[in-house]
Amino acid sequence: MGLSKRVSLWSVEEVLEWMQDQFPAHMDKLHKAIIKHAISGRVLLRLKDHHLELLGVEAEEQQQEILQDLLLLRVQEEIDDLNDICEECFSA
Repeated sequence: MGLSKRVSLWSVEEVLEWMQDQFPAHMDKLHKAIIKHAISGRVLLRLKDHHLELLGVEAEEQQQEILQDLLLLRVQEEIDDLNDICEECFSA
């Protein structure tokens, strides 16, 4: 799944699609939890290890794998924020 849309604007369905693409082996645990807890893109960006454990990802190695990719999403979101600020500055 490409990042043509800001992660913070992702729907639950788009989060499911990203998780399926990134972590197909974990989807049996995550699919129902993402729907049950309505994990949108905004929520996804705020997940920490203890949240993953509550969602059914108990192995620390699996949590770290997911957290690394979430960190990349957070960085991309920050870059998008900075780009928005720069565009506003130059268009004023």
